[in-house]
Amino acid sequence: MSSSMPADLNRDYYDRNAREFFERTKDLDMEELYRPFLAELRTGARILDAGCGSGRDMKVFGERGYRVLGMDASAEVVRLARENADGEVHHLAFQEVTWQEEFDGIWACASLLHVPVRHLPGVLDRLRRALRTRGVLYLSFKYGQGEREQFGRRFTFLDEPRLRTVFEAVPGLNLREIWRNSSIQRKRHAEVWLNALAEKSR
Repeated sequence: MSSSMPADLNRDYYDRNAREFFERTKDLDMEELYRPFLAELRTGARILDAGCGSGRDMKVFGERGYRVLGMDASAEVVRLARENADGEVHHLAFQEVTWQEEFDGIWACASLLHVPVRHLPGVLDRLRRALRTRGVLYLSFKYGQGEREQFGRRFTFLDEPRLRTVFEAVPGLNLREIWRNSSIQRKRHAEVWLNALAEKSR
């Protein structure tokens, strides 16, 4: 789920810890987050899992009748995702995305949080271009402010005002809904996450 921006710490972390990360995340129950995203998509819609990690969500989406493509910046994570999920998985960082109007939905669950805030508008614009008109983007961040190292990785923390400011710099990608939830990982249940759905208008 690394963005490779900056490439060194996050990508190296996932390459070194791919198996542990895979085992810790592959069976998490994400249903409460799937519902608002999938409610916007018809069966058979094309989804990009941007920062697909273990391939957990790719696998669920595929089983529910969606056409899913995955991408991740870590070569080792990509290898494990290809073993776990049906569908194509690209070894690709966010700043390398060049698709144009390919997807009805983009699922960026706990992945864009590795992108430094100064790079987020550019990355979001790349994802906007990859969406078809009226396509939807789901994204999530650790709740708070600033950028810092935690658990051996660099994270961008966002609250509602900062998220809105980021989106103001991305014309044609409009926030539709923002909400908070507690971490789905039991050992980190006290963590608060910021979730959002956005729609491409042009």
